[in-house]
Amino acid sequence: AVEVAESGGGSVQAGGSLRLSCAASGTGRGPYCMAWFRQAPGKGREPIAYMTVNSDGSPWYADSVKGRFTISRDNAKNTLDLQMNMLNPEDTAMYYCGADPHVRCRDSDEFNYWGQGTQVTVSS
Repeated sequence: AVEVAESGGGSVQAGGSLRLSCAASGTGRGPYCMAWFRQAPGKGREPIAYMTVNSDGSPWYADSVKGRFTISRDNAKNTLDLQMNMLNPEDTAMYYCGADPHVRCRDSDEFNYWGQGTQVTVSS
């Protein structure tokens, strides 16, 4: 079975940085998509970045985080880290990592496997 787990998160002041890590297991050896989503209070879950692991694919970023957030993969460890810089209060949300060997990145909102989420709080 596929399992996904996030780590990192916490509280930071505006302008600060945080790093989240996502580890997946049970995904097999082929390429598969890992994605970071977030859900702010009172809002729906939105994709912010994704990348195909075990491939040469390029990352995708939402406009709201482009230039500030960077994802990096470790194919050997099946991990996808999210480096978040220049954080602002609008970035406050629960951050979720998802992975699914059977769903394309552009359909990542249909992932079947998600972590429990990790809270990121940015104060002004």
